[in-house]
Amino acid sequence: MKIKYLLLTLCLSFGLTSLKAQKSYATYCVSFYNVENLFDTEDDVDNPGDDEYLPSGANKWTQDKYEKKLDNIAKVISRIGADYTPAGPAILGVAEVENRRVLEDLVKNKRIADVGYEIVHYESPDWRGIDVALLYNPKLFRVTNSVAKPYVLPDNPNFKTRDQLVVSGLLAGEPMHVIVNHWPSRYGSKSSELREHAAAITKSLVDSLQNINPDAKIVIMGDLNDDPNNKSTRVVLNAKKFPTDVKPQGLYNPMWRLYDQGIGSLAYQGKWNLFDQIIISESLLSAAPYTLKFWKAEVFNKEFLTNREGKRKGYPFRTFDGNNFINGYSDHFPTLIYLLKELK
Repeated sequence: MKIKYLLLTLCLSFGLTSLKAQKSYATYCVSFYNVENLFDTEDDVDNPGDDEYLPSGANKWTQDKYEKKLDNIAKVISRIGADYTPAGPAILGVAEVENRRVLEDLVKNKRIADVGYEIVHYESPDWRGIDVALLYNPKLFRVTNSVAKPYVLPDNPNFKTRDQLVVSGLLAGEPMHVIVNHWPSRYGSKSSELREHAAAITKSLVDSLQNINPDAKIVIMGDLNDDPNNKSTRVVLNAKKFPTDVKPQGLYNPMWRLYDQGIGSLAYQGKWNLFDQIIISESLLSAAPYTLKFWKAEVFNKEFLTNREGKRKGYPFRTFDGNNFINGYSDHFPTLIYLLKELK
C-alpha cells in the first residue's frame, strides 16, 4: 500500500541562519492523547474502578454512550497533525484506557479504520484500572520490542499506579524509542514526590537506552500531572527549555515555551496546565542530514474540541459535566510534535 505523507518544500532555520536553497522533507507526526476514562460497559469484577462506568453506575454508561465516545475520540485522532501529515499520527500514545478491548474497538471505528492502527498495550496494576498504550501506523512505524516498566515505590510497595510503556521500533527506517507515561495524580500533600519518583524511573529508562546507543532517538510522552517547570521534569529529567542548553544525551522539552505563552492542555479553576508533554532526546536536535529531526511542537486545541459557552468556555470539551453526559471528547487536548526527514 502506498505510504501517504506530506512532502514539505520550505526554508527552515532550526535556530540557525535561513537556508538559501529549498529542500524537501517527509513529515511525521508523533502525538499523545489522554482520552479521559475510555471504559467499556462490562463489569470487571477485579477492577472496582470501573463501577461508575457501567449501565447501573453513576454515569449510566450505556453502549450508546460508549460508541459515541469512541466515535468522538476517533474523530480527534483523524484530525491530529492533518495540516502537515495527511496520514495522521505515525505514533500515538494514549492514557486512561481500561483495557485492550476498548483500543480494538477504537481502531476499528470508521473514521480511522483505513489507517490500520496497531496496538501495544499491557495491563497495569493501577487502582482505577486505567492503562497507557501506544497506537501506531504500521505503514510508517514498525515495532521491534516493547516492555512495561512497573512503578515500584520502595517505601510503599502497596502503592499502585500506571506502568511506563517502552516501545522500540523503526520510524522512516530509523531506530526510535517511545516511553509512554501517566504519572501519579495531584492528590495529597506529598504527591509531587510520587511524580518525581516516576520521573526518576523514566530517566533510568533513558539512561539504559543511551548506554546501549549514546545517539538513541528517544521520545518521552504522557500525562505527567506536572507542568514543564515543575521539579519532576525540570530537575529530575533535567529537560531544558531551550535547545541551546541541551547537552549531548540531554533532554529538550519543547512544551515549556508553549506553557510560558499561556498555552495548556487542560484547565482547572481558571488556570491552564500543560501536563500532556512530549520531551525529546538531544539526538533529535543534532541529527545528521537526511535523518529524522525535530521540527516543532503543538497543543492540538482546535475550536471543535473546546467548550463554547458557560463557566468552562474555552476549556477542553469533556465527556461529562458531573454525571451529565454532554457528548464531548476529553478533558485534555492532545499534544504533538513533527519530525522531518530531508529527502535526497
